[in-house]
Amino acid sequence: MTAPEFWTDERCFITELVNVESLPNASLARCRVEPGTLTQKHALTVREWYVIIAGTGEMFVGDARSFPVAPGDVVDIPANTSQQIHNTGEHDLVFHCLCMPRFSETCYRSLEDDPSGELS
Repeated sequence: MTAPEFWTDERCFITELVNVESLPNASLARCRVEPGTLTQKHALTVREWYVIIAGTGEMFVGDARSFPVAPGDVVDIPANTSQQIHNTGEHDLVFHCLCMPRFSETCYRSLEDDPSGELS
């Protein structure tokens, strides 16, 4: 059975593919960002990898300059690092998000009102 897709305050749609307490070391989600959308600036206390599946975008990680992303690209996002992704294309931007250890709501922090962009 496929998990339902749901909308998040992060301004994207998420489908949890693997995220269960019995597997605490990792989780996997499918993320979908609509054309023209810039996701919420945020940081997680866990490490993430984005694997771009479809669409094109611009990725922002930490203090580094932004860079383009397209299908086949893998983005490594260290724990406690600010991040955003912008769908710059005409179609949905779709990617898998692997978190290690497992994602939970307590590891998410919005940085929309925090100019430092980093977790303390």
